[in-house]
Amino acid sequence: MSESSPRFRSILDQFVPYKPGRIPVREDGRSHKLSSNESPFGPLPSVVEVIAAAAGQVNRYPDNGAVALTEAIAGRFDVPPAHVAVGCGSVGVTQQLLAAVGEPGTEIIYAWRSFEAYPLLVDLAHATSVRVPLRDQAHDLAAMANAITDRTRMIIVCNPNNPTGTVVHRGELERFLDRVPGDCLVVLDEAYHEYVRDSDVPDGLSLYPDRPNVAVLRTFSKAYGLAGLRVGFMVAHERVAEAARKTMLAFTVNAVAQAAAIASLAAEDELLERVDAVVKERDRVRDELLAQGWPVPPTEANFVWLPLGDETAGFAAACERAGISVRPFGAEGVRISIGDYDANDELLAVAKAYPRRG
Repeated sequence: MSESSPRFRSILDQFVPYKPGRIPVREDGRSHKLSSNESPFGPLPSVVEVIAAAAGQVNRYPDNGAVALTEAIAGRFDVPPAHVAVGCGSVGVTQQLLAAVGEPGTEIIYAWRSFEAYPLLVDLAHATSVRVPLRDQAHDLAAMANAITDRTRMIIVCNPNNPTGTVVHRGELERFLDRVPGDCLVVLDEAYHEYVRDSDVPDGLSLYPDRPNVAVLRTFSKAYGLAGLRVGFMVAHERVAEAARKTMLAFTVNAVAQAAAIASLAAEDELLERVDAVVKERDRVRDELLAQGWPVPPTEANFVWLPLGDETAGFAAACERAGISVRPFGAEGVRISIGDYDANDELLAVAKAYPRRG
C-alpha cells in the first residue's frame, strides 16, 4: 500500500474553515445567540404549513430551474424571469458568479473589512483579492475605483456592509458605477436591504436596468427568516443571470426552500412587520450603547458594530460569560446581531458593566 496521500490545492493550507456562531449556555440554561445576523422570529405559521407539506415530498428531486420561485421573484420585483438566478443563499450566488469570472490572473475588488466569505470564495475561484480598506468604517468607493485595472473582473459592494452596518448613498454609488468599465461586473450585495431606513440608500434594482454590468443580490435568510433553508437570488441582465445559472451546482436550492421562499413572498406584508420590530430594536440598542459611551457607527442592517480594537476579545468573552454569543473579528471589533427584547437588554447590561469603552 502506498504511503503517499492525495494532493490538494496549496491554497487550502491557508484556509480556516468557516466557524458559525455558537451558543454559550449559562448555568441557569439561558443563552442568546447574537452572532449570526439571524432573524429572532421563526417563519410565519402559513410558511410553516407550506414547509411541512413540502417535507412530505423530499423523496423527489427539486426543480433544478426553480421555475416557480423564479417567477414569484420576478413578479414581486417586476423584472423579467430571465433576469433572475437563484442559489444557496446570496453567498451561493456570489460563488456562482466568481466561478463564472474567476481564473488565474484576474482580480476581484471588495472593501475590507467586509463579508468574511469573500476572500475564501475568491481564492477558490483562482482569482486574486484586491482589498480596499474601509474609510470611517464604510466603503471608500473612490479608492475602489482607483484600484481597477485591466485585470479586474468583478467588484463587490456590500450595502449595507457586513459587519459594520454602514452604507453608501445613491450619488456616490452612481458616480462610482460611472467609473467602472462596462466589461467589469459590479455585484451589489444587498443581503440586508429590507432593514434599510435611510432614504438616500439606493435600491439596486432601480439601478441595474440601465447598467448591464450590475448585478443585485438578495437573500431569504435574514428578513424572511429562512436562514436554515439557504435560498438567495440575483437580479441582473440576462447574460449575467445565465452565467450564474450555468455555474450553479445541480439541485442547490432544495424543494422545501423553494416552497418556503414562495410562501414568504406571498406573506411579505406580515413578515415586514417583523422587520420593523427589528429595526426599532436596532435603533434602541445603538442609542443605548452610544449613551453608555461606546463608539457605534450608524447602521442600516440588523446588527451593530463596535470597533473595539484590542478590547475585542475581552468584550466577546464578557458576553460569553453572560450566555451571549457575539461575533468578534480579530483585533478589529465585535458585530452584535439584534435579537429579541430580552436578549438585547442582557447584552446592554453586559456592555454597561464592561470597564472599557473601546
